[in-house]
This record gives sequence, structure tokens and C-alpha cells, in this order.
Amino acid sequence: MSTTDATARTEAAVPERWLSSRRAHASALSCWLLSLVLFWPALTSLANLSFHDELASHILLIPLISGFVIYLGRRRIFRTCQYCPSIGLPVLLVAAVLWYGLSTPISHLNNTNHLSVAASLIVLTWIGAFILCYGTKACRAAAFPLLFLFLMIPLPVVVLQDLASILQRGSAATCYWLFRLAGVPVIRHGFRFSLPGVDIEVAEQCSGIHAGLSLFIAGLLAQYILLQGAWKKAFFTMCILPIAMFKNAVRIVTIAWLGMHVNRDFFHGQLHRQGGLPFSVLAMALLGMLLWLLRRPSSLLGRKDAAGPLISEGAVIAKS
Repeated sequence: MSTTDATARTEAAVPERWLSSRRAHASALSCWLLSLVLFWPALTSLANLSFHDELASHILLIPLISGFVIYLGRRRIFRTCQYCPSIGLPVLLVAAVLWYGLSTPISHLNNTNHLSVAASLIVLTWIGAFILCYGTKACRAAAFPLLFLFLMIPLPVVVLQDLASILQRGSAATCYWLFRLAGVPVIRHGFRFSLPGVDIEVAEQCSGIHAGLSLFIAGLLAQYILLQGAWKKAFFTMCILPIAMFKNAVRIVTIAWLGMHVNRDFFHGQLHRQGGLPFSVLAMALLGMLLWLLRRPSSLLGRKDAAGPLISEGAVIAKS
């Protein structure tokens, strides 16, 4: 008798959870559509920036990627949906107050910095709406894709300059050691290199910041899907920047070698201006090798540990 009652309660709970999730999804969709209407001018400006600035070309992809990651983990994330106005409404209220309170001060900023503030408040609003409609448990389960949304914020000018400077210095230092390892006579003067018959400079536009941002985004997704363990994820993420510097240095050294030994046109040719794809493949291969090395010990512990978070969680849910 007790078994029958438990089965009946379980069967009754399934439609109830389904209806609860359905109402939460409807509420979240309504909030998202409303945000599109309220933030339409800012979102249009972000789209224009994404189309015309290569350093912001990833902006439109970030919400799509975040939504796809949430979809992949939907069973785990939306296992328990519960309205949470006690946290969601204050977050939305803070976003609204900042949006209208900062509208005048940020109007004096340049376009990129203005959009950085606007995009930050849009992301904060979306996170607040998610908490309101789905609750804190769902928010914790979807922490990565929700935080991933912050990558749609255009980097402020000062941050871009500092990041480009870091990549420029790292690429120049790596170039020097690659020239030495290749046996090329070289004298370094800061960002300038005196090579046999030619002088080259690792200029700011040669810092590889665009490729570095793309590599960082791809690396974050890879470590989330394929790695387990906080230290492995942290180590992999910290290796992305050095790999980006190494890739950029290999590109500079390759062009310099071809310009010295094959044809001087390589210094100003297609490979120099738009030939980053082969070197991006090299960077992705290095990231793939690092992923393989970090996953390999886990494979000795069993199939469950070897699988990525999305796969293992799906397997657990299927069994339950």
C-alpha cells in the first residue's frame, strides 16, 4: 500500500513540476521580450559596434552561446523552478536605478565606454529576471552561462589599451627567445628587433588582441564542457593568455623569417595583414593538447570522471 501511494505521489508531482517550469519559462520569456523593448536603442548600438569593430565582433554571439549552454544543461538547471522575488526584484530595481541614474553622466563618454556601461546593466537585468523567474538554485546551476553574458560587454578603452600592452610585451619577449632558439642573430631594443638586413617592430596593432579574445572565449567554453575540478579549470584558463602570446610570436617570427629568406613582400603582404588563420589553428591545437593532458588522468578513474560536466550530469539525470 505504501509503495502504491509513493508511486501515485511521484506521478502527481511530475505534471506539477512540468506546469511550474512552463509558467517560469513563460514569465522569463515575457521579461526578456520586455527588456528588448526597453533596451532596444542600446542593443541596436551594440549590434552596430559588433558589425563595425573587430574587437567587438563577438558581442552578438555571446547571448546565443549562453542560451545554448543553458539549453544543454536544461534538465539540471530547471530541475526546481521557484519564483524568487526577494532577490530577483532588488537586482532588477538596482539595474533600473543605475540605468536611469547614470543616463546623464555616461552620455558624456565616448561610444565604446558608454556601451560598456549600458551592456553591463542589460546583463544585470537579465540575471535579475532569471533569478526572479527560476530562483537561486537554478541561478547557481546556470552560473557559468549567466556570467558568460558579461563577455558581451565591450571592453572600455583603458582596458583595451592595457590588455593590448600586455599582449604586446609578452609577444615581444617570446619573439626574442624564438629568434634565439632558431639561431637568428638578433638585437632587441624594446619592441624593435634588429635582424640581418632588416629591422622589425612589434607594434600595438601586432599585439594580437582580437585573436586573443577569440581564443579566450573558446577556451572558457572548452574548460567548462570538457574539464572537471576547479584547479584544472583555473590552470587551463591561466594558460590561455600565454598560448595567445606564443601564437602571436610564432606569427611574427614566421613572417620575419620568410621576409628575410624568401621575399621581402612578406613583410607587407597578405600573410601579414590577414594571414592569422593558420596560426589560430596552432593555438587551438595547443589548447586541445592541454585539454587532453588535463583530462587524461581522470580517465583512469572511470567513465563518469572522464566525462565533462554537461555529459556526466545528463547521465546522472537519465539514471534517476
